[in-house]
Amino acid sequence: MRKLFSLAFLVLAFVLAFLLYRSIEEPITFADQRALREDAVSDQLKIIRTTQEMYRDITGMFAPNFDTLKQVLREGRFTEVRIIGDPDDPNFDPTTAYDTTYFPAIDSVNALGIDLDRLEYVPYTDDMSFDIAADTIDYQSTKVPVVQVGIARKEFMDRFGDVRFKRYDQMYDPNKPLKFGDLSKPSLAGNWE
Repeated sequence: MRKLFSLAFLVLAFVLAFLLYRSIEEPITFADQRALREDAVSDQLKIIRTTQEMYRDITGMFAPNFDTLKQVLREGRFTEVRIIGDPDDPNFDPTTAYDTTYFPAIDSVNALGIDLDRLEYVPYTDDMSFDIAADTIDYQSTKVPVVQVGIARKEFMDRFGDVRFKRYDQMYDPNKPLKFGDLSKPSLAGNWE
């Protein structure tokens, strides 16, 4: 009988040790995975923000979808206008003083190492695309283009995309998107910055 109790206590000790290990391991794994995945997604969002800025330089607007964005970056051109002479000179002739040069946008895209074919896909998902929206708003009596690109954390956090992991970080909300831009004001800031 004494050996049976000893064996039961030994099994109980192993079960409690395992539960203790799991209670310590889960928050550490969550923090590691969260940092890894959010960094990868924010890096991809930074690339998309750069391409949206390029698109705006070409068209004056932001791209409302990824197909349009990629097409313009493949086929569009940047315009550079140089002023020849001094505009403050009284003999300055504005009709002949400007030199316009065009540069293919794809050269800049390639120089930055941006893969347009994988641009819209969220890291750590099965080829899920970012949500994208672009519009024009009235801001301080002026029409300005705005854009917002993002994805809810639960989409790329896999098993950690559950509300129960909020107990390890009170600021964690799997339904809150990781995004840049804002459709209500002209901003390209990312909410991870």
